[in-house]
Amino acid sequence: MDSLRGLLSETGLMRERVRVEIEWLIALSDAGLAELTPLSQSAREFLRSLAADFGSSGAARIKEIERVTNHDVKAVEYFLKEAVAGNAELARAAEFIHFGCTSEDINNGAYALMIGAARTRALRPALEALITRLRTLAHRHAAVAMLSRTHGQTASPTTLGKEFANVLARLERAVAVFDRVELLAKMNGAVGNYNAHLVAAPELDWETLARRFVESLGLVFNPYTIQIEPHDYMAELFDAIARINTILIDLDRDLWGYVSLGYFRQKLKAGEVGSSTMPHKVNPIDFENSEGNLGVANALLRHFSEKLPVSRWQRDLTDSTVLRNIGVALGHALLGWDSCIRGLDKLELEPERIAADLDAAWEVLAEPIQTVMRRYGVANPYEQLKELTRGRRITAADLAAFIDQLEIPLEAKVRLRALTPATYTGKAAELASRI
Repeated sequence: MDSLRGLLSETGLMRERVRVEIEWLIALSDAGLAELTPLSQSAREFLRSLAADFGSSGAARIKEIERVTNHDVKAVEYFLKEAVAGNAELARAAEFIHFGCTSEDINNGAYALMIGAARTRALRPALEALITRLRTLAHRHAAVAMLSRTHGQTASPTTLGKEFANVLARLERAVAVFDRVELLAKMNGAVGNYNAHLVAAPELDWETLARRFVESLGLVFNPYTIQIEPHDYMAELFDAIARINTILIDLDRDLWGYVSLGYFRQKLKAGEVGSSTMPHKVNPIDFENSEGNLGVANALLRHFSEKLPVSRWQRDLTDSTVLRNIGVALGHALLGWDSCIRGLDKLELEPERIAADLDAAWEVLAEPIQTVMRRYGVANPYEQLKELTRGRRITAADLAAFIDQLEIPLEAKVRLRALTPATYTGKAAELASRI
């Protein structure tokens, strides 16, 4: 997806590494080291422009250096030293680039910034678009009665709007969890203890400096780590996205079924073909594409959440390859969300088909009749309705005759006689309208 490519590509990772290295150098210059005085405003602007203007040429140069170093983060360090070599002030400060850092001090901040940007700029807007569509459909169809199908069999009616409202409520809760996940970072050296920092400059409060630096990036400081930030927050975030995807897979499958039942027709698109041999077909391909992409995304996301928090002793590199696939997983999720939106936008209601299903399912009124019978102490109400309705075709006349012979108050009979499958929807319309 275009909205993710610039954020989660390798070039995007390099850009954020450059940014973290630069901001750390600036923070060090303000820390009070006698050997590194505060950088001038022009030096700061020059450094920050290296990140702001970072593009394909910078990425290509870093890859050239990496072919020699065989180390991606060291290549970024050397790239920056090259970039400042012509600036006398920054050239004097060049050895403070990557000062006290292990590679993961740079990487963990870079990944957190990438993920944060993806959440804010790409994922959250797509989710908001989905939420808006579902709310619109819940309100528009709040009072459209629809036959329920528990276990695939006729069941107590609901409304179409209430079904959309159910999904919306689930999605909003899941998105709230997604929004709450804090993005953590650390800047504490090779095994998380500021070992080299305290030897080189014991007079500085390195933990406070690290906290201030991490928070200046808009991230949450993690004071307790091994060589890597342990990725628990990533697991939380990826689990939250997977939960969103699971809710939408449920929606995709239900809507696929309702299209199959004829409750919806799909808007036609000029030139589109549904089948290479059956000209009449208009397939629910958007919901199928959504389900497929969300399944791929969840397979990756669940692996991430299980694998990333596990690191042998203080550090192993198995997370590195996995992290490079974050963009793949989020790309499939975003494709799935987009396909779902496309499918929702194509739906057109077939009210006659929905009404016909209701009118052919008078047996669903066995539930309210036996419940009223229970209230007034009629013996064996469930068993009586079971004998009347189970596995049989029931008409309005059949139910009317049954109600007439009941020994219940007249007002209860009148209320039951007035019921139809289309009016037996409880608070569904109210619930859908107020979401």
